[in-house]
Amino acid sequence: MSVQERRAVSARRESLLGDEPGAFAVARFVRVTPMKARRVVDLVRGMGIDDALATLKFAPQAAAATVYKVVDSAAANAEGTEHLSRADLVVTKAFVDEGPTLKRHRPRAQGRATRIDKRTSHITVVVGPRAEEETAKPAADAKKADGKKAAEKKGRTR
Repeated sequence: MSVQERRAVSARRESLLGDEPGAFAVARFVRVTPMKARRVVDLVRGMGIDDALATLKFAPQAAAATVYKVVDSAAANAEGTEHLSRADLVVTKAFVDEGPTLKRHRPRAQGRATRIDKRTSHITVVVGPRAEEETAKPAADAKKADGKKAAEKKGRTR
């Protein structure tokens, strides 16, 4: 790899994807707590792009709107920069890091004050093409089902 090619690949992309095809998107300083954002991100990890967007569109959590935008942006990045088909994309990695906490004070009784922490998040979503193993999975599941049927015929069940 020449020096010029090395400069073209960002360190962030290198750490998230390596030499794999795919793209990523990051939303930083989002005003939602990391714990709440992780609940939503866990819903879509490993899903296809269209399924993930449909799930996020109808998820009742407030963080789902932001995660929807990040997933959609990552898919658009993969289409634009890597020339990958949107139908073949899968959310390969998705994680939430804690951002800076805004510290505020609330007046309380007898002249006291308590601290209110307003937490922020950094949401990262990585998308990549669907692996060949996933397309071969239904054939393996069919063999497993055939094995169960044969065992049931013999009178044995698991």
